[in-house]
Amino acid sequence: MAVPKRKTSKQRKRQRRAHLKLDTPNMQFDVATGEYRLSHHVSPSGMYKGEKVIDDSKEA
Repeated sequence: MAVPKRKTSKQRKRQRRAHLKLDTPNMQFDVATGEYRLSHHVSPSGMYKGEKVIDDSKEA
C-alpha cells in the first residue's frame, strides 16, 4: 500500500483545492419573454430559440 513520505501541509492542500469551486450559472436574457434563463434550456414560458416548444394549454 502506498503511504505518503511526508505530511501534506495546509498550504499545499488548500492550493490543490482552490480550483474546486462553484461557478455562477450561465444566465442569459431572453428577448422573447423578457426573462432570464439558463443557456440551452427552455424558458419558464415554454419558449426555446424563438419557438413555442411546450404547450401550456391543459387538454383533458
